[in-house]
Amino acid sequence: MKIESILYDKLDDNKVRCKVCSHYCLIDNNKGGFCLTRKNEGGTLYSNNFRLIYPPHVDSIEKQPFFNFMPASKTYSIGGFECNMRCLNCQNFQVSQSFGENIGAIEMSPEEAIKNALECKDCKSIAWTYTEPTIHLEYVLKTSKLAHENGLNNVFVSNGYMSDEALNLLIPFIDAFNIDLKSIRNDFYSEICQAKIKPILNNLKKIYESGKHLEITNLLIEGYNDSKEEISELVEFIVTELGEDVPLNFSRFYPHYFMTDVSPTSSEKLNKAKEIAIESGLKYVYIGNADTNQNSYCPNCKELLIERFRYVATDKNKIKNNKCINCGVKVNFYNF
Repeated sequence: MKIESILYDKLDDNKVRCKVCSHYCLIDNNKGGFCLTRKNEGGTLYSNNFRLIYPPHVDSIEKQPFFNFMPASKTYSIGGFECNMRCLNCQNFQVSQSFGENIGAIEMSPEEAIKNALECKDCKSIAWTYTEPTIHLEYVLKTSKLAHENGLNNVFVSNGYMSDEALNLLIPFIDAFNIDLKSIRNDFYSEICQAKIKPILNNLKKIYESGKHLEITNLLIEGYNDSKEEISELVEFIVTELGEDVPLNFSRFYPHYFMTDVSPTSSEKLNKAKEIAIESGLKYVYIGNADTNQNSYCPNCKELLIERFRYVATDKNKIKNNKCINCGVKVNFYNF
């Protein structure tokens, strides 16, 4: 099903300027944009896959990964096809780089999505995930509005490359963002992702300043973005430009897509990155995509706050009224 895009400018000669993401694609008549989800037809820009999604799943919120937002809850995970980046290391390329094939796609209306989520036990949110949700902006906004009307939260797992205009529309309806900050260096984004870093850093600042819950994921790839200097620079940006209370998840890379010749990230590299982040002042640092300790600890007294096994939080927690039960310090956890 196609619908008219909500963010674009009409230009001369039936050209249009898409304003959904930071590519700001200039699209000729009868052509598509970078993400392949939008097409210019006679000077009108259409989103051509409204309601077309990958089969949803019910996941633990930690699997998204959100470690400090509604721990131990379930989320109804929804995602579309295609992406506004071309990451050589994409961990989900069968869906994000489908180039129109959309194998396994189903149609689901926003109303059906909400109904299904409400029927799932312990499901307290909709997770926009799998691929970049920004490029499905019309579907996300309509469904997210219905989610709020029905008492569900919305969490947004994104590469952060949305336009400023799109982020303005999203912020009122999104309760938590997890932004994949792939590197702090622009050359990484240019060579590996076909994108630029500046819009992502600006969006991170805007999300944090909005007061919405924010977590960051950094996929560590040995030989590409894992040097001590680069990790220190990335952490410094989070601490100084955002806040030491922003949770950071270092995720383990596995060989995928066009980077099958690169080894999986070693435990030593992941642990060293976590050590650097903690020493630099970050209060909540995790390691993901690996069989390792994913518990949450009080940044003040180091008391175990939330216990987890394989992305699933147990009912053993020591947080009350957003404070550590042991020492009373305020902690950055939503829903406690």
